[in-house]
Amino acid sequence: MGRADMTMSKILSDKTYDVVVVGGGIVGLASAYAAVKKGLSVAVVERQSQNKDASVRNFGFVTVSGQRRGEHWQRAMHSRNVWTEIAPKAGIQVEHNGLHMLMQRPEAVNVAHAFLKTEMGEGCRLLTQSEINEAVPYLNKGEGVLYSPHELRVESNTAIAKLAHWLQETQSVDFYNHTTVTSVELPKVHTSRGVLNAEHCVVCPGADFTGLYPDVFAKTKAKMCTLNMIRVMPKKAFRLNAAVMSDLSFARYDGFAQLPEATILKTLLDDIQSVERQAGVHLIVVQSEDGSLIIGDSHDYSDRELPFRDTRIDDLIINEFKQVMDIGEIDITQHWLGVYPSADDVVFKTSPEKGVVVGAVTSGTGASTGFAFGEELIELVLESKQ
Repeated sequence: MGRADMTMSKILSDKTYDVVVVGGGIVGLASAYAAVKKGLSVAVVERQSQNKDASVRNFGFVTVSGQRRGEHWQRAMHSRNVWTEIAPKAGIQVEHNGLHMLMQRPEAVNVAHAFLKTEMGEGCRLLTQSEINEAVPYLNKGEGVLYSPHELRVESNTAIAKLAHWLQETQSVDFYNHTTVTSVELPKVHTSRGVLNAEHCVVCPGADFTGLYPDVFAKTKAKMCTLNMIRVMPKKAFRLNAAVMSDLSFARYDGFAQLPEATILKTLLDDIQSVERQAGVHLIVVQSEDGSLIIGDSHDYSDRELPFRDTRIDDLIINEFKQVMDIGEIDITQHWLGVYPSADDVVFKTSPEKGVVVGAVTSGTGASTGFAFGEELIELVLESKQ
C-alpha cells in the first residue's frame, strides 16, 4: 500500500462529529460557533497553520451602515452584536467603535438625509458643528459628518487566531490545522492526514474556487478581488475616535449607493474623481492599538491574484486620505494586498448533496456579516438531511 493510500485509510480521530467545517476563516469559525450553540460536536479543518486569507488580510472592520439594504444589513447588525458578546470572552480587543463619514459635497449630504429616513438609519445622525469640533477635529472641513454608532474594529491579523483558540479551549471545538480536505463522502471526510467521520459537512472555501465542489462554486461567477492596503504611522501621537469614510464610500457601499438620491453623487464622482472610481478606490481609515492607521482601499476585479501592487493606486488612496484628514506627517510602514471573492450576490450558499453545504461571503463583508451567515449555513446543512 502506498503512502497516499495509507493516509486515505488512516482514521484521524475516533470521534464521529456532528459537523466538520472546512475552512478556518471567519465564516468557518462562525459556522463552528453556530453549531456549538446548538449543542453539536464540531471539528474545523484548515489547510494552513491558521487562516491567512481575506479574514486576516483585510480591515477587521465590522461595518453595519452601508451594507446592502434588507437581509444583508440585518446580517451585519446581528453579527456586530455577536462580536460584541464574544470579543471580551475571546480576549479580542475592540480598538474603536462607530463610524464618521465626512460629507465633502452637498450631493453627499442629500444621500445621508435619504439614508437617515430608512430603517438602516436608526441610531445614526448628523453631528452638530460643536460635536464635529470635539469628536473629529482631525477631519478637514466639509459639508457635515454622518455618525453611525454600530461599527467596531478588531485587529484582523490576531482576532481570527484568538477566536479559534477560544473555540478550541472553551467550546470544545477540535482543530485540524495543516490539513487539506480532499473529498467529502459522508460519513467520511477525507483529508491529507486521514479520515474524519461526520454527520454533516460545511465547506467554507473563502477565496479558494478550485478545491472542493468547484463546479458548484463556478455557478456564482465569482471573481478574485484584490485590494491595495496601507499601514501608516502618524509622526505625532494621535487617537482615532471612530472609523472614517468619505464621499467615495457613499458612492460605493450599497446601503447608500443604491438609494435613488445617490445617483447625482455617483455621476459627479465619475466625472471629478474618475481615476479613483475606475480603480474602485474609496476611503476607510481604522486604527490599531500601537497608534498606526490602516488605510484603504482599491478594488481590482480582473480575477488575477498577482503579488504585485500598483503604487499609483496607493498614491490615490493616500491622496484621498489627505483630502479627508489632517493629522500631520505620516510614515508608510506596510503595504499589502487584501483579497476576497466577489460576485453579484453578496453571499452564496447551497447544498450540493444531503448533509453538505457550501457557503461563502462574496462581497468582502465576511467580518461584518460572518456570524449571521454561519448560523444560516448550519440551519441549511441540518435541513439538508431532513
